[in-house]
Amino acid sequence: MRIPKTVKLVEVAARDGLQNEPASLPTATKVELIDRLSKTGLKVIEAGSFVSPKSVPQMADTADVLARIRWAPGVSYPVLVPNLKGFEAARAAGAKEVAVFTAASEAFVQKNIHSSIAESLERFGAVASAAGAAGIRVRGYISCVLGCPYEGEVSTERVADIAARLLQMGCYEVSLGDTIGVGTPVKTQAMLKDVTKRVGCEKLAVHFHDTYGQALANIVVALEMGIAIIDSSVAGLGGCPYAPGASGNVASEDVLYMLDGMGVETGVDIETLAEAGRFIARALGREPASKASIALRRRIDAQAL
Repeated sequence: MRIPKTVKLVEVAARDGLQNEPASLPTATKVELIDRLSKTGLKVIEAGSFVSPKSVPQMADTADVLARIRWAPGVSYPVLVPNLKGFEAARAAGAKEVAVFTAASEAFVQKNIHSSIAESLERFGAVASAAGAAGIRVRGYISCVLGCPYEGEVSTERVADIAARLLQMGCYEVSLGDTIGVGTPVKTQAMLKDVTKRVGCEKLAVHFHDTYGQALANIVVALEMGIAIIDSSVAGLGGCPYAPGASGNVASEDVLYMLDGMGVETGVDIETLAEAGRFIARALGREPASKASIALRRRIDAQAL
């Protein structure tokens, strides 16, 4: 075991979490969520995306969100962009970091961004080039690394190849996403073994959905393999508009509770994080999908009696 001493948490609730909600939240609520998250100790907080508002109407106000949030020192607020047009809109809105996204499944890429994997990588090459010239960092996402809702099993060699190509074109980091949450520890280990033959683990992040309750177990496997960057979503918000039946991202509170218990440093305060999760859950009219958040709330309530 070589579990890292420190881990970077990438908070994705304000983008990957909220984009799957049936209705758009007010811009002020999104701004409040991000501002609360900025006070937790998190260093990376996704702020939205510049995709087609027809496809993802929940993200149509991302430029307004960027204009209204309190940009905390030392915190990055990346936004997702699908192409050069999206990148230019993000740059005009003041974004200092963007993310590009493809998948290890041809069918999923077609459903998601209406192109082949090769075409998506060509688009992102143009984005990376423009971003480099503008001094804007680029992160890469690969969806469906452990299974696709349309194709089923995916090739781990394909995942490795795409990850290597994203880094070659200028991405500083690549996030490997189990978009429909079908991965298990054994499958996660096999996938990561193939990817890390091509890409150093210091350049990789993991992004697990918790559809079958396997996300934390899969994260432990990734940690044991030296990966020290974890995407998660406060209150367990999320899903995927193009992955029917996929439940939310692994809850940030649950990941942080586990890491705290393992003695892994994150710099994130769990009480402040859990309160941010309760805020957005209240705004959505439901309880947080985080066992740690619920347990912490019960402990606080018991102490108040």
